[in-house]
Amino acid sequence: MSLTRNDVEHVAKLARMRLSSDEIERMQSQLSAILDYMQMLDEVDTTNMPITAQVTGLVNVMRPDVARPSFPVEEALANAPDREGQFFRVKAVFDENG
Repeated sequence: MSLTRNDVEHVAKLARMRLSSDEIERMQSQLSAILDYMQMLDEVDTTNMPITAQVTGLVNVMRPDVARPSFPVEEALANAPDREGQFFRVKAVFDENG
């Protein structure tokens, strides 16, 4: 499957990436190769394969969630550049135009 230059430019725009002309050409080649590989995987016969949600053993690597004492609110917010009541105040994450 061969991607066009327009395809790569569209994906770059969605990812909010600015690519040079050389980068677009390189991505066009690399992404096309990845899609070609995915098409090869589509040809594998999986009719007798059981449905699998997890192929490796699941092991919890997190520590237990145990409540413990923490900083008082005033101490935690002591060096905050901006706050609102008992909360940190931060700039908006999402752009209204995006």
